[in-house]
Amino acid sequence: MAKVLITYYSSSGNTKAMAQKIEATIKKEGVETVLKKVEDVDAGNLISYDGIVIGSPTYYGTMAWQVKKLLDESICHHGSLKGKVGGAFSSAANVGGGNETTINDILNALLIHGMIIQGEPKGDHYGPVAIGAPDKRSLDCCERLGKNIADLVKKVS
Repeated sequence: MAKVLITYYSSSGNTKAMAQKIEATIKKEGVETVLKKVEDVDAGNLISYDGIVIGSPTYYGTMAWQVKKLLDESICHHGSLKGKVGGAFSSAANVGGGNETTINDILNALLIHGMIIQGEPKGDHYGPVAIGAPDKRSLDCCERLGKNIADLVKKVS
């Protein structure tokens, strides 16, 4: 059975709420999920997942250092994550606060690993974003991401 890791850093709880919505949707689609704070993820175990979804608040237009640390440590699997499914999401304090640059920074790392990333023609194209606490719009985008990840993981696993 396919298995997806959803990992995130959250100091306010906003990114965590998004992660929980994505997790619930993937589970509803019949895919096993593991939800972990990024601090609790061992980069050495990333290859045991068929999909990896990473969330971060936006700090100075990019991801939190805790997320970057995991991605830096993932070098031990360079090439081994090829063909796995990836995704990203972010929260920020302001509109134009750097959500898309944060998501793109995470996606760039996943693409360098050779992972498969699916865009979204409706809503948030690169991955769900929230301004402050996630509202209905951002949670709907989280649900779409969860469904897309689940569907794609089922196809490639």
